[in-house]
Amino acid sequence: MPKYLLIMRGTDESNAAMMADIDAMMVRTRQFIEEMVKAGVLLAAEGLDDPGQGVVVDFSGEAPVVTDGPYGETKELFGGFFLLDVASKQEAVEWARRVPAAPGAKVEVRRVPGSDEVPQ
Repeated sequence: MPKYLLIMRGTDESNAAMMADIDAMMVRTRQFIEEMVKAGVLLAAEGLDDPGQGVVVDFSGEAPVVTDGPYGETKELFGGFFLLDVASKQEAVEWARRVPAAPGAKVEVRRVPGSDEVPQ
């Protein structure tokens, strides 16, 4: 079966809304994870630390440039993911529609190519 990555993307506003009621959001997220486990589709799920704790390595110039977070010019940030093993893109989209998310957040659905699809 194909694998799909549900990529959690948020803005400063959607992240603030999530943090305002983080306890309830965590309860809904744990329930969602339990549903995916029971359905046998969840391969992995992780959230990411605050963007202020990260760095970006930019390869635009001659030498890589490292910039510490936070990133004021960024409109959306990758906040975490769910990796699913499902039968189709449509099934992945159906799971994505059920993700507990704050208003303004987005979930990007991307297929993970199998090793036989990667150029050798």
